[in-house]
Amino acid sequence: MASLKLKNIYKKYPGGVTAVNDFNLDIQDKEFVVLVGPSGCGKSTTLRMIAGLEEITSGELLIDGKLVNDIAPKDRDIAMVFQNYALYPHMTVFENMAFGLKLRKTPKGEIKKRVQEAARILEIEHLLDRSIKALSGGQRQRVALGRAIVREPKVFLMDEPLSNLDAKLRATMRTEIIRLHQRLQTTIIYVTHDQTEAMTMGSRIVVMKDGYIQQVESPQVLYEKPVNKFVAQFIGTPQMNIAEVRVEKSGEDVLLRLGRWTVKLPKRKAEVLERYGYIDKTVLMGIRPEHIHDEPVYIEQFKDCIIEAPIDVIELLGSESLVYFTIEDVSFVSRIKPRHNLYVGDVQRFAINSERVHIFDKDTENIITN
Repeated sequence: MASLKLKNIYKKYPGGVTAVNDFNLDIQDKEFVVLVGPSGCGKSTTLRMIAGLEEITSGELLIDGKLVNDIAPKDRDIAMVFQNYALYPHMTVFENMAFGLKLRKTPKGEIKKRVQEAARILEIEHLLDRSIKALSGGQRQRVALGRAIVREPKVFLMDEPLSNLDAKLRATMRTEIIRLHQRLQTTIIYVTHDQTEAMTMGSRIVVMKDGYIQQVESPQVLYEKPVNKFVAQFIGTPQMNIAEVRVEKSGEDVLLRLGRWTVKLPKRKAEVLERYGYIDKTVLMGIRPEHIHDEPVYIEQFKDCIIEAPIDVIELLGSESLVYFTIEDVSFVSRIKPRHNLYVGDVQRFAINSERVHIFDKDTENIITN
């Protein structure tokens, strides 16, 4: 397999449009890296530059230490799985999987062996003689993966390969690709706009916005310690609650004020705000839905962090409920245990877990303290 290094990569189009800005990333051998971000953030363009399908405007792309900027796509030893599968409808499954090997004049015996092994791994041996037209979406996705596997490339590139599948099949195929990575022990670079895919699949996640890398971290670190408001709200479903609050000093305590409600900060967070001169200034408070509680034990534990509001909407999801409410024209959502005695319009008390509050600078939107 292979390691990759992307060094000061830029992609600029005629007319002054810059799709990728100063992209720097080291990808280790056998790593599963996910590029995630909203549409137009540059993630697919970056993937296509790695594949050689887009020319790099400036910067260096190295595979196993070798500069490959000017090397043709077919000579980079990379296999790409596309969003639309890019299969040949007039060919059988076997012929589709074998096509790339035939172009390389691989011996027939070797082709048959590789195709059958890939089909066994993907559990599509019984489909080898079928026409592509006769396959379901999930089966076509497996064939597209199989066509990449038989080439035994150094790197697999996957460009939103599950976006055309329904929700249930997408979840199944996520698991299949994770197992495939574990079995093949290969380097995978995977592009998606779906943060759930990113969180469940990647060993590291690259969050992108407007052509720039925002943060590169493991899924858990991204979730718990986002570097800015964008990452905080992009990662996590439902997204993090954000509210403008005023920082106040009351005796020895530092409080975040939202209208008539206040949240008393733990000493560690309070010291950071004081040290950097945020007393009597407006900041952004972030709190994830699961850290807004309505259970008596939390109401008692965080009695200096209580808010109260009528319930706007309740979404019952079986194992949990999402409760929406509004304070000072700011919409909040809380993820709580399901209850039958909770109704829209009820005035409900909630406790904010102040240990889990994130505070961002209002102007830069960068993190002040997690």
